[in-house]
Order: sequence, then structure tokens, then C-alpha cells
Amino acid sequence: MRLPGKRDTPVALKTLKAGYTEKQKKDFLAEASIMAQFDHPNVIRLEGVVTHSKPVMIITEYMENGSLDAFLRRHDGQFTVIQLVGLLRGIAAGMTYLSDLGYIHRDLAARNILVNSNLVCKVSDFGLSRVLEDDPDAAYTTSVSFHIEASINATTHTHK
Repeated sequence: MRLPGKRDTPVALKTLKAGYTEKQKKDFLAEASIMAQFDHPNVIRLEGVVTHSKPVMIITEYMENGSLDAFLRRHDGQFTVIQLVGLLRGIAAGMTYLSDLGYIHRDLAARNILVNSNLVCKVSDFGLSRVLEDDPDAAYTTSVSFHIEASINATTHTHK
């Protein structure tokens, strides 16, 4: 991406395929709208949205190592326990941030975690995310997210 007065920045493009319905376009742009609210080192950063030309695109920061599932398969057995716990801590921090803002991801999976060149994991793919409302079941889901993060922190502290 080239912006006036700034250096070139590598970005990733998520495009809406041709022949989309209005509902698909609305859902696609809703994902961008959700992403625009986030500012955390372990959540993918939205760079922009293209709506006035085709294809419709969501522009995000570029994550050099791609999805976590493919990255771990490519480098199977090459990481120490400490490095793996570091990856998990990043994911937990991103999910805690989203939870604290009242969002439920609803599709957390290794395919939806992206890894950059510094091995920082970032939560991505907010197509199924929803704002937490005054629903007891949703509140319980948020609570579970927090407890997962807390148990990872407890584990890492015992290894130091």
C-alpha cells in the first residue's frame, strides 16, 4: 500500500467474490466495521476498505507467516515449549482484549490466527463475531475466555 508521504506498507487483501448478494456484501462490510474498532497488538489491524470499485476489499496488515495451522505444520517440531507458550499467550491476550470490549469471536481456530515475521500471533476473521449483550449464556462464554487466558498466564509463570 502506498500512501502519500509514507513508506510503502505490505498489506493483505480480502475480496468479496463476483456475483455476491446484497446480504453477502452487508456481512462482508460488517466484518470490516467490527475490525475498525480494534487496536491491539494481538488482533489483526484494519488498514482500509474499498467499496466504490470492484472487487469490494478489506485491507489488513500483512502477516508474513500466514495462518497458525499451516505455519505449525511447516515447522513441526522446531519450537521450544517456551516459544509455543509465547504464541499461546499472544492469542490469549488478543481474545481477552476482544472479550473486554464485549465481543465474542465465535470461530477461534488455528486457521483464524495469523503469524507475522516476529512470531506474533494475531486473531483474525471476524465474520462471525458478535457484540456481547445482556445474555447470561453469552456472559458465560466471555467468562470462559478469561479463564483460559488466566490458566495460560499461570502456566507460563511456573516455567520462569
